[in-house]
Amino acid sequence: MPGRDITRLLNKASRGLLLLFLLIGCAAVSLLAWPQQGTASASSAPQDTKKVVSAASLPAAQDAGQKSDQQKSEHEKLDDQGVYVLRKDVDEVMLHATVVDDKQHIVTNLDRNAFTVYEDGKPQQIISFHHVDIPVAMGIVIDNSGSMREKRNKVNQAALNLVRSSNPQDEVFVVNFNDEQYLDQDFTNDLRKLKEALEKIDARGGTALYDAVVASADHLKQNGRLEKKVLFVVTDGEDNASSETLEQAVKQLQQENGPSVYAIGILGDEEHPKRAKKALQIIADRTGGIAFFPKTLDEVDAISRSIAADIRNQYAIGYKPATPKGDGGFRQIRVEARAKGHGKMIVRTKSGYYAGVQTASAAHK
Repeated sequence: MPGRDITRLLNKASRGLLLLFLLIGCAAVSLLAWPQQGTASASSAPQDTKKVVSAASLPAAQDAGQKSDQQKSEHEKLDDQGVYVLRKDVDEVMLHATVVDDKQHIVTNLDRNAFTVYEDGKPQQIISFHHVDIPVAMGIVIDNSGSMREKRNKVNQAALNLVRSSNPQDEVFVVNFNDEQYLDQDFTNDLRKLKEALEKIDARGGTALYDAVVASADHLKQNGRLEKKVLFVVTDGEDNASSETLEQAVKQLQQENGPSVYAIGILGDEEHPKRAKKALQIIADRTGGIAFFPKTLDEVDAISRSIAADIRNQYAIGYKPATPKGDGGFRQIRVEARAKGHGKMIVRTKSGYYAGVQTASAAHK
């Protein structure tokens, strides 16, 4: 019996010693692992930041690197596919503005305090501000009427170079139009698919420019998941087949969150070049874009690349209107920029918007 008692005591002692050694070992492993975990966490932060910002905005990148995900602005988010997008509040009006100096050089180094936004002549409070190259939803809208037959190859190449020079995460669709508009490629960033869509040339019929632009703008609004929206339009003539008038088309384009229109008018042989030019200028000016009128077809490619640079160097300015958007009506917008070291600057953005206006038309096949 005594032997058995001693054996039990020894077994209990052995188990106690084993448990003690296990506890000491676990504590040692935890102490050794602790610094390594801290180092790994620190090294992973810059990699996350690279996904959020672009090389075009180093000051913003340095800022963002100092913030945790919880601290970042609600306007700076990755979507579920890892694309950097801007989010806006329900009551916020978002402006995308290009600033140029008196020599027409783009100004890219302004801060929030340089800008003043006016709605219907009254200054508004800016609640968000960004200067970062974000992806855009873009519609390429190309005239496919009979007079464009010999011009399409160079125009198509310019359109593809616009995409190549733009943010690689842009989402682009292609509409070819003559008497009607055809959605030949829905949203994609696949250059091969865009090239195939642009090569669907059936140059015939008239020019229903206004109908095509309105339908394309509606397609952007209804199906584009990115907040920033652009139409790139190329035509060689005056509209002669639309059911929409110029006034109606402009009103549709100026709806809330409507696109900026960049237009190229190849009007050398146009019967009424002044009327065609004026229409494109009105559409571009009212939406914050630019209208170009090259003297030769060879200039179109360089113009498309300059449009890409313009789009990628814009300021995103958000404000909450002093007059609630629910009140409806047209709101005139003016934005001014002043800063030390800069002379007179011109801010190009949309001239106004119709609060709460919806459209019903869409590009079709």
